[in-house]
Amino acid sequence: MLILPRRMNMCRSIKPLFNFDPPVTPDEIRAASLQFVRKISGFHKPSKANAAAFELAIDEITAASHRLLRSLETSASPRNRELEAAKAKARFHKPVTAIVLDKLATEDQSSQT
Repeated sequence: MLILPRRMNMCRSIKPLFNFDPPVTPDEIRAASLQFVRKISGFHKPSKANAAAFELAIDEITAASHRLLRSLETSASPRNRELEAAKAKARFHKPVTAIVLDKLATEDQSSQT
């Protein structure tokens, strides 16, 4: 019997794609789908025998992801990609990134006015 932890973290290679400015691109959705298929299959690159199934899974997950992202709604303002990337780096490089975050936040606030 498989017992899973209550809360599982998302694969580090798969990033949230909804509500960003600029919006997510089809290539980013496909890349996330590829990472998801790699994660659940356990294969970085499938064998020739599994290649067709692997590609079909990527295509189907990409299509489902496109539909999902088109149908989602939010009242929140779109997130700034640069600012979110800087926040992610801040988790690992706090002192240096704090300076960058302050600068990006200031620039983001001034561009919204």
